[in-house]
Order: sequence, then structure tokens, then C-alpha cells
Amino acid sequence: MKATKLLTTASIGALMLGMSSAALADTWRYAHEEYEGDVQDVFAQAFKQYVEDNSDHSVQVYRFGELGESDDIMEQTQNGILQFVNQSPGFTGALIPSAQIFFIPYLLPTDEETVLEFFDESKAINEMFPELYAEHGLTLLQMYPEGEMVVTADEPVTSPEGFDNKKIRTMTNPLLAETYRAFGATPTPMAWGEVYGGLQTGIIDGQENPIFWIESGGLYEVSPNLIFTGHGWFTTAMMANSDFFEGLSDEDKQLVQDATDAAYDTTIEHIQGLSEESLAKIQEASDEVTVTRLDEEQIQAFRDRAPQVEEKFIEMTGETGQELLDQFKADLEAVQSKAE
Repeated sequence: MKATKLLTTASIGALMLGMSSAALADTWRYAHEEYEGDVQDVFAQAFKQYVEDNSDHSVQVYRFGELGESDDIMEQTQNGILQFVNQSPGFTGALIPSAQIFFIPYLLPTDEETVLEFFDESKAINEMFPELYAEHGLTLLQMYPEGEMVVTADEPVTSPEGFDNKKIRTMTNPLLAETYRAFGATPTPMAWGEVYGGLQTGIIDGQENPIFWIESGGLYEVSPNLIFTGHGWFTTAMMANSDFFEGLSDEDKQLVQDATDAAYDTTIEHIQGLSEESLAKIQEASDEVTVTRLDEEQIQAFRDRAPQVEEKFIEMTGETGQELLDQFKADLEAVQSKAE
């Protein structure tokens, strides 16, 4: 599947035109970054269903490209054109530097059960992040993981030396660029809509995404070597425009929170086993795909380079970032201790 950017003056105009009647019709507009059936779409559709089943309101969901790319839909949410947005901290990091914490490699474990428990119980996630988002006119309703990050490249890679001179696509996120620089690669920021073509033409040599996104976006067709480095999880966040949310009645605020909780439960159930299912689809679709799973010794060579990324995070975010990182680590330790 090849992404195309479909943002037009007409589409924005249609949104603006509809705003005058939205208050009467109680139609809420919600945009996310993924395709039909992908994780963010599962969340959005579950949210929509709950709202429409339990109120007279309706929710219009816009998928990737229908209103532009990630930067576009965030701007539209901050301006009140959209009421809700689902966006990865990978893009939000330019707006909220501390959100880049998810790109410190090997900070999160690879064990799915531990990761899910961390998101449920973390003080950093559930108390500190909402305050950071609120400073930018955004009400953070839910953060959640989508899947383990997997690298694809033009050849299998098993060591940092294997990334030498390889141009790896990154989101427009300074810390993610620092991660791949630490890994030995040349980070190459690129809009998502350009990634398939960039891989196909050799402008870039690889990229990273959860395996379901590699499958649904068809990236394995042009970047067939899958590398499981165990360095992180793709995380996303569902937010509301704060002025909109604060203007809701108490009843509607509760409706939104209940719909968010229901969507979260649906989505967490959906992602369990999704990586294995997506990998099976990829392998069935292409004989050219290779799968490289790094062993502990190979992973350690990458993990040894993580501290320099952590140092860069603190340099970028200062005292706020240090406090968040300390809490993040304390929360992880608490969850991991319970599991032992």
C-alpha cells in the first residue's frame, strides 16, 4: 500500500464549513495517523461506537492522508478545527520535547505483558504527561502502546557496524535521529507519505515501525529485511482540544472519558498477537523477506550505545526531562519487581 497525501483546500474548507452546524449537530471530528483497520483506527472506531451508542452525538473519523499528515492534524486540533487527534510522541516531540522519552532505546522492556502493565500503572504516563500536554492546549486522554519497533533495511543487520552509512528514515524527531546516529546509521527525517517511494528508489536504506504498520503499508515490498532489535515500542496518544473539552458539560466529559476507556480496552485486546499475525501475512506474501532476531550478545552491542541518547534527552529537556525520566524508571522498576 502506498500512502498519498490528500490534504486539499477543499477538504479543509469542508471542515470549516461544517463547524457552524457542528454545535447543533453535535458532530465531533477525530483524526489519526494510520490506515483503515490499523491500531489507531481500531481505537478511533471503538471510541466513535461508544459515543454514538451512548449519546446523541456523532463522531467523524479521518484516517491518514484525508486531512494531511501528522503535523497538519495536530495544527488543526490546536486551532479547534478538530476536536480529537491521535498522534505519536514521535511527532509531538517537536511540540513537547519531553514526549521524546519513548525514543530512548532499551528503556522499555520487550515483554508485552510488562509494557501493558506499565502503561496502566505508571505515574509518569498517567499524571505527569497530562500536565505537559495541557501546557500546549491539549487534554491527554490516553497513552497506549501499539507494538514493538522493527527495523527494515536493504540487507540484514546484526551489529551497529552493519548500520554504517545506511540512511534510516526517522520521523521529524531530534531524539529518534540521535538514536540512529548512536546506532551507527545516518538518520534521515522524512514524511510518512514519502517513505515507500524513498525505499523503492534507494533515497533511504531503511526505516522503523511496528510490524503491523510494515505489513499494512507494504513496506516489506521495498525493504524486505526485517530486524528485531528489541530497542523500543511504538507509543501513541489520544488527545482533545482543551478549549473544546473544558467547554463540555460534566455529562459529556464523562462520556468522552468512558468512550476513551472502552476504546483502550478494545485496542489492547486487539494488539495482543497482532505482531505474530502481521509477520505471518508478510511471510506469506513475499518470498524475499528475511527475519533477523538479534540474540542477547548482539542486542548488548546496541544497548551499550543507549546512554548517549539518554544524555541527549536530558540536554534537550532539562530539569523537566530529568524528573520525567526518573519517574519513568521508578515506575518500570515497580512493575518489574511485581512480576518477579
